[in-house]
Amino acid sequence: MTALRVTVAEDSVLLREGLCRLLTEAGFTVADAVGDGEALLRAVGDQQPDVVVADVRMPPTHSDEGLRAALVIRSRWPSVAVLVLSQYVEERYATELLAGDTRGVGYLLKDRVADVETFVEALHRVAGGGTALDPEVVSQIFARSRRAAPLAGLTPRERDVIALMAEGRSNAGIAEALVVSEGAVEKHISGIFGKLALPSAPTDHRRVLAVLRYLGG
Repeated sequence: MTALRVTVAEDSVLLREGLCRLLTEAGFTVADAVGDGEALLRAVGDQQPDVVVADVRMPPTHSDEGLRAALVIRSRWPSVAVLVLSQYVEERYATELLAGDTRGVGYLLKDRVADVETFVEALHRVAGGGTALDPEVVSQIFARSRRAAPLAGLTPRERDVIALMAEGRSNAGIAEALVVSEGAVEKHISGIFGKLALPSAPTDHRRVLAVLRYLGG
């Protein structure tokens, strides 16, 4: 199997080198490693990696340069997956990143990198076209969205299921996390679709629409 090619964007030299070493040891190929948003865009244009790992805050203003670059990558090179890292939970950034196509995109807290297995799994998930959303971000969104009318009719178990869907878990992953059968998960998801008024349609992806409804509160 060909190793996934990753471009790393992190302005801290120590963190950047640490990420590169971690990725290499985990079997990835580091295509490039840069320290700002503009360099990231140049690197992606030159290297066309499979996935990008980018810090939200980078020079020159250390506000949202990494996120802005990620959004440009999503628009300009849609085949390149993006995993954004943030020091703190910044819900606005997560929802902005997920506002368009949610395939091949992730948002994690930097603390998750220390859990190498979780980080590597999330990276493989987004590189494979899935979504990876930090549980802390999901928790904050849930605390806000539970008061929203469209979600008020969901049962506690359905809320658990849609929260795990928002993290990017598959039905099998949700079943494992909740210690239930995949059949039970499918029933809960069907109930969620019904309560959120998301009928089956060939042009819509109801799972994505349900998560977007959840994230938007």
